[in-house]
Amino acid sequence: MSFTELGLEPGLLKAVHDLGYLEPTPIQEQAIPLALAGRDLLGCAQTGTGKTAAFVLPALQLTGHLSGVAADPVSTATDGAGRRRSAGATRTISTLVVTPTRELAGQIEEVARACAKYTGQRVAAVYGGVGYDPQLRKLQKGVDLLVATPGRLLDLHQRRDVDLSHVKILVLDEADRMLDMGFWPDVRRILSLIPPTRQNMLFSATLSNDVMRIAGPTLTDPARVEVAPSATPVENVSQAVYPVAEPQKIDLLVRLLEEEKLDRVLIFTRTKHRADRVCRQLERNRINGTAIHSNRTQAQRQRALDGFKDGTYRVLVATDIVARGIDVDGISHVINYDLPSQAQDYVHRIGRTARAGASGTAISFLAAEQAGELREIELMLGEPLPCRDLEDFTYMQRLIPSPDRTAKKPKPRLVYNGSARRRHR
Repeated sequence: MSFTELGLEPGLLKAVHDLGYLEPTPIQEQAIPLALAGRDLLGCAQTGTGKTAAFVLPALQLTGHLSGVAADPVSTATDGAGRRRSAGATRTISTLVVTPTRELAGQIEEVARACAKYTGQRVAAVYGGVGYDPQLRKLQKGVDLLVATPGRLLDLHQRRDVDLSHVKILVLDEADRMLDMGFWPDVRRILSLIPPTRQNMLFSATLSNDVMRIAGPTLTDPARVEVAPSATPVENVSQAVYPVAEPQKIDLLVRLLEEEKLDRVLIFTRTKHRADRVCRQLERNRINGTAIHSNRTQAQRQRALDGFKDGTYRVLVATDIVARGIDVDGISHVINYDLPSQAQDYVHRIGRTARAGASGTAISFLAAEQAGELREIELMLGEPLPCRDLEDFTYMQRLIPSPDRTAKKPKPRLVYNGSARRRHR
């Protein structure tokens, strides 16, 4: 199927062509016609499947007739405390995209701007960690599609600097991550600020019980669209488990980095404090690296990503909270210093390597305390991961999984195929 067959208008098709998109991805092929028909959507798709364009393109088309139509002109007044109060904007915000992290907001803004190149619609993103006033000035110029993190959006509303009363389309992206990060109370407040009659799209990398629980009252008779990743981790990434006692993890990491001559390496830890600690210990061993996590400012995160991309830093140590905002080509190795608590996050992590058909390697350290996490990951993959040792490394007492262990194949998943019927995949 081509993008033309999806029902997109010429301006959007021209932008799609400029972006180099040759044909729609599975999530785009299924979601765009449903969204254009006005349906609420419940989408399950991971980063890298093209889901951003899957909601941006129909949102721009559906609200395109509002572009350039002025609302009340901006007027500035002060309240009793002398603070600025904005009465409106030159354009109404017709599409609101809420996403959990600054990195994701920036990526969605970039895609949306490119898609709106020929439509005359304005796109902006607002998020914390950067100056308030530059973002306010963008809003005052008028915005058709706004991408926002929950905290900054509520801050803007509290100061009466954003008007959400004309939102026609709401997109909640990475809903599972917003739940994990504790943002759902903020999202509920945002829902109370926008018109109840609207089109909703909720996207999540997983459709857990918690996600389904919040989707129920948020969506109206939604079409469910679920696609598998474009390629499974087993097909693209060489995976191995290194059993090691917890106190020896850093020593094993340093030896791997020194002796195996690993090139551009992304390391995952469970917490931001462990990320900082691992980074400091690498520096003591003259291994050039930096950390990225939610305690870093936006400027610090961007410097870390830029330095990792241009080779200034050989190693980037990260947490899961920012993992989905890391899109760097040429990552040769992903090392799970700590196994993730959720098996699905393992897929997100190792998916940072082997991009665009390249090969990659994923190494997971296994301490005895995380045997249960390994079991869940292997059940999800449907096969046990091979165990490896580093030659000439003296191991302390450790847990070594049985070579005869097995993992059940995962059950077939229901996949929405664009009609009333569903097929198994």
